[in-house]
Amino acid sequence: MNADRLPPVAPEVTATLVENLSPRLRKRLDAAVTKLGARTTRRDGDTVTIEVDDETELRLHAAGGVVATTDAITCGCLLAPACVHRAAAACAAPAADLAPELIDRPTAEVPDPASVTDRTSETDPAYATDRAPVTGPAPTPALDSVPSPEVAGPDQRAAADALWSAGAAVLEAGVDGAGAVTQSALLRAAHTARLRQLPRAAGAALSVVTLLRAARAGDPSYRTADLVTALAELLGTAHRVGTSSGAELAAVRGRARRPYSPDGSLRLYGLFTEPVVTDSGHGGVRTWVAGSDGRLYTVGDVAPGGVGRALGVADRAVRLGDSALTHRELGRAGLAVAGATVSPDGRLGAGKGVKAVTARGAAWTEPPLAALWETPPSEQAARALRSTSRYADPDGGGSDLLFLDVELLGAVRESGGSCLLARCAGGVPVRLIVADDDPALAHRDNVALLAAAPGTRLRIIGRLVPAPHPRLTLLACSHPSGEGTIDLGFDRLRRADLPAPTAPVHLAPPPPGGAGAHSPLYLLERRVEQTVPAGRAALGMLGDVTAEARRIRRAGLPTAAGLLTALCASAARRDRDLFGRLLPADTDGFATYWLAAARYTAAVAESLCSAAWEPTQEGVR
Repeated sequence: MNADRLPPVAPEVTATLVENLSPRLRKRLDAAVTKLGARTTRRDGDTVTIEVDDETELRLHAAGGVVATTDAITCGCLLAPACVHRAAAACAAPAADLAPELIDRPTAEVPDPASVTDRTSETDPAYATDRAPVTGPAPTPALDSVPSPEVAGPDQRAAADALWSAGAAVLEAGVDGAGAVTQSALLRAAHTARLRQLPRAAGAALSVVTLLRAARAGDPSYRTADLVTALAELLGTAHRVGTSSGAELAAVRGRARRPYSPDGSLRLYGLFTEPVVTDSGHGGVRTWVAGSDGRLYTVGDVAPGGVGRALGVADRAVRLGDSALTHRELGRAGLAVAGATVSPDGRLGAGKGVKAVTARGAAWTEPPLAALWETPPSEQAARALRSTSRYADPDGGGSDLLFLDVELLGAVRESGGSCLLARCAGGVPVRLIVADDDPALAHRDNVALLAAAPGTRLRIIGRLVPAPHPRLTLLACSHPSGEGTIDLGFDRLRRADLPAPTAPVHLAPPPPGGAGAHSPLYLLERRVEQTVPAGRAALGMLGDVTAEARRIRRAGLPTAAGLLTALCASAARRDRDLFGRLLPADTDGFATYWLAAARYTAAVAESLCSAAWEPTQEGVR
């Protein structure tokens, strides 16, 4: 049974079913989830049936696409409703996010690199950089239209404390120990946070649960770095609820709905369409368009359904006025919109007052679109970092997209495989990676074909990946023939579309080292990541890190050295009582050091990323 075939289950439903199990059944829950995953399923309308055995069936009724009550999961076994099967089915299904707008974001938001200054005196995770508190990636701040109090109330602080404790428990146990019971605690805390008007933290908790399940199931798309980011977001947001006030508190709380404001009449020109597949089981598309002034807007359609829905929605009509264009057609055409409404992040609303008719589009080489490629890459990278930063103006525009003219150099080998190497303006080498590895999408095959055509010159659109070297996920490109454009997630290139290579194709030489090529920061990053799969105890058994700390300090990063020493010492520390018995580990203290280290390394990495996009000396003519 594939979990994608099960309907999403509301977090409070899963938490309630797990909490109602007896201690004996809780011990059997993880095994029951695994066993249930091997059973066959069938769907009949809103009901999914799982064959528990030859005589027993388990049913999940998803009215409206989501299992919203415990009564919607029924089992035919003799122990029902107190059986383990109902809880196991809920744990095997995707966790429903009842506010999809919070998860419909393709990349993580990152800190402003200008705020990164190394310092040794601070160990609190809220002050791992000089200018602003440290948190994880965040949706655009603000809370529904409810006036924000100056400080969080007791209920919100209690909800944040529960989220912190649940996140710290994940760090304590690691992926291997964070089974269904640990996940249900996160789901309960997420539900409570949602009720207490903390949607940002609730969304982070759901992301952690989804990634934990992917890791434990051996999902090939799972990356430890993603779980590190999600945990840092969860812990950082929970930490700041009790310490923030005013506008900062509004940013920490987030919002469950995005306000749309009138924007008059717009003349829009299509750029490209990308598939959107989220960790929580949502799928759909996002079509990017530009206004006459170069501002970027999006038209999206995202709902529960995964990659299958993304492929289907691409050829459906956009939900905007009277336009009959599909999303893929809009990516190459134009729209004239009257009565437009726009969210702070550029999403176009589809209210009743919006009127839209099809208009002529523009090629990427024609105005107004051509101007997007005229900005130097270093300025585009700096803008992308600013626009995705948690310090950015919540009502400001901007995106993390870069528009580059490149020459393909071929494939280059990396530790995780290979990627496509290209050279952009100023001689800057850029690594272009696949936006989504799912074989149902065209990303992977298209990038592999482009890697076999070194020397090809293309105009591309990519999404910035914060790294010590220039790196983008490749989303769209001009057709190698020069005619038209390619949406790399949907359109499939053929070998005949590529120019014949003038020389045998080899792996491209690795690009020259950038600003962070020889930084020992990875020594701290490695310890941060090692905690997630195996838990605190495994990090505590790694031994003395004095030599690593000394090496980091010699590189001019004393804060990193101090964080590494404190993190490993906290992981290994186990105090004893007067009778020599081990006391419980200080999970809160360890989580604090881990959060500080995680956010510090992310901030420094993004500072190095900004520096890496500066033109090389070789590129200066």
